Amino acid sequence: MKKTSLKLLSAILTAIILLGCASVSAVHAEGAEGDIIVLYTNDVHCGTDGYPILAAYRASLIEQGHRVFTVDAGDAVQGEVIGALTEGGAIVEIMNAVGYDYAAIGNHEFDYTVDGLMALAEKAEYEYLCANFRYIPEDRLVFAPYAIAEADGKKIAFVGIATPETYTKTTPTYFQDENGNYIYGFSADELYATVQSAVDEAIAKGAETVIAIGHLGIAAVTEGWRSTDLIANTHGIDAFLDAHAHEVIESADYKNDGGEDVALSSTGTKLEYFGKLTIGSDGSITTELIKPEDIDIGSLSDGAKKAHGNVKDIIDGYNAKHEYLYEVIGSSEVLLTENDAQGNWIIRAGETNLGNFVADAYKSITGADIAMVNGGGVRAELKAGDITRTDLMNVNPWSNAMCVIKARGRQILDALEFGVSLMPVAHGSFPHTAGLSFEVHTYVESPVVVDGYGTFVSVKEGAPRRVRNVKVGGVPIDEDAVYTLAGSEYMLLLSDYTMLKECEIVEKEGLSTDAEMLIAYFTETLGGLISEEQYGKPEGEGRMTVVDKAPAEGTTPPTGDGGIAVWCILGVLAAAGLAAVTKKRESIQG
Repeated sequence: MKKTSLKLLSAILTAIILLGCASVSAVHAEGAEGDIIVLYTNDVHCGTDGYPILAAYRASLIEQGHRVFTVDAGDAVQGEVIGALTEGGAIVEIMNAVGYDYAAIGNHEFDYTVDGLMALAEKAEYEYLCANFRYIPEDRLVFAPYAIAEADGKKIAFVGIATPETYTKTTPTYFQDENGNYIYGFSADELYATVQSAVDEAIAKGAETVIAIGHLGIAAVTEGWRSTDLIANTHGIDAFLDAHAHEVIESADYKNDGGEDVALSSTGTKLEYFGKLTIGSDGSITTELIKPEDIDIGSLSDGAKKAHGNVKDIIDGYNAKHEYLYEVIGSSEVLLTENDAQGNWIIRAGETNLGNFVADAYKSITGADIAMVNGGGVRAELKAGDITRTDLMNVNPWSNAMCVIKARGRQILDALEFGVSLMPVAHGSFPHTAGLSFEVHTYVESPVVVDGYGTFVSVKEGAPRRVRNVKVGGVPIDEDAVYTLAGSEYMLLLSDYTMLKECEIVEKEGLSTDAEMLIAYFTETLGGLISEEQYGKPEGEGRMTVVDKAPAEGTTPPTGDGGIAVWCILGVLAAAGLAAVTKKRESIQG
C-alpha cells in the first residue's frame, strides 16, 4: 500500500496552520475530510499523566467529524503503584473513560494471573484481541483474533498479537497446570502461520485495511519473534502498531513476504508519545507521534475539555485515595539509575547503583547471607531530591512476595552463570547482588543450556564458565556449603532460574513485599537518606567485574569456582573467534 511522504505531510500541515485553520494544537492539524484516524499507545505501564490529554485529543477529532479508533498494543495495566494496588483495575477504568476500542495483550497483562486478566477483560469496555493465545487442552483461542470495524463505508480489521516471550516475561507457572504442564500457549512454533490465518480470514470477510496491534518489538527480542520477522513472513498487513521493546518509531517501512511495504510505528513507553495513524480517502497510510505536552488544552472545545476533566478526575481520585503514598519520607543525594550516560538500559546488562540499592534492601531486611534481584524486576529510577513511598514502590511495582531460601554454592554459581549468559545483550534475568561479588569473563561463550521457553536447563559439564572468583562476604564461595539467599518468590522459585526451584524455603510468611522492603531499608536502615558516599557511583561499587579479554598468552589459565578447570588456553580460544551467545532473549519481567 502506498504511503504518503511524511515530509510532504509536514509541509501540508504547516501550510494549513499558516492559513489559520482550526487545530488542536500549534503543531498538529487534524487531517483532511474523509480521513479515518487510529490513535495508538503501547507500553504505558501505568504512566497515567498523558491519558487525559489523549482523551481530549480524541474528543476534538470526533467533534470535527473524523471516525476515530483508539487502540493499545499492550503492557498498560502494570508498572506503577496505581496498577499494583488495584491489580490493573484502575487502568482499565481510565482506558474506558478515554474511549479505547481495542487492545492487544502484553506480557505484563498476565502479571495478575490469567484469571486476573480475564477479570480485567470483563471490566473493559474495549475489546482485547489476540490471534495466538490458546487454551491448549481445548485447542481454542482465549480471545477473538481480530475485529472488523466499519468507517465511511470501509472495513478495517484490527489483529491482536502477543509475544511468545510471554512464557518467561511474566510468571511461567501462570501458564501451567498443577503438574507443571503448559496449558496455555502462544503459537511459538507457528506464529507466522497463526497470524496469517487471522489476517486471511479478516480479508475474506471484507477487510480492506488490516492493522496489526502487536506486542512483539524489535530490539533485544528473540530472533523469529520480532515484529519485523513476522512482517517479513506474512502478507496482507498494511500497518503494524508495535510494542514490547519500548522503541520510539514514528514511521518505518518493512517488506512483507510479497515485497510490499508495511508501515510500522511504536510510541515508546509511559505515554511519552501517543501515535496517530491516518487512513486517507485514497487508502494511503501515514503515522506520526505526538507528545502530550505539545497539545494546548486551553485551545480546545468545551467538549474536549470535558473529556480531559473526566479522565483526570478518575486519576486524581485514585491518587487522593492513596495520598499517604505521596508524602516525602526522605531524600537522595544522588540519582540511582537504570541507564548509562548514553541512555542505554544497563540495569539489564551491568551493575548499577540502583540494582545495588535494591539488593542491599533485601539483604538488610531479611538478614540473609546473599540477596539477588533480576534487572527486569527494577522498573523506575530514583531521582536525587525528595523521596516518597510512591517513588520507592515504583522501583519494585510488582508487590512480589519475598522469601529466603537455602541454596548450595553450586546452585548459586549456576544462577549467576545463567543470569550473565547473554551479556552484553540486555535481558531481564540479569542478576544484581548483595553480599556477593564475582567476575564475568565475557569473551567466553556461555555454557548455559536453556529449553525452548528460555528457562535454565543446565551448564555444560566441563565447559569453561564465564563466572569466576565468586566471593560471599569476601570469602571464596564453597560449592558444597549452604547459604541463605533472599529475593522475590517470583525470581527464586517461579521464574526461569529453575536451578533454585527445589531449594528449601526458610522464611516466607510474615515477610514484607519487595517494595515494602525498599521502604523499610530506606527509612530504618538508611535513616531516610541515600548518600553519595554509599551510592554515588552510577556503575555501582564493583560487585561485578567484567573481564572482556582473555589472559595474555603464556599466563596461567584461570579456573572456574569449585575447581572446574578450564581445559584450554583462553587466549587461543579468543583468537579463534569464540563468540558470545547471540540468541537475543530477554527473560523474566522484561
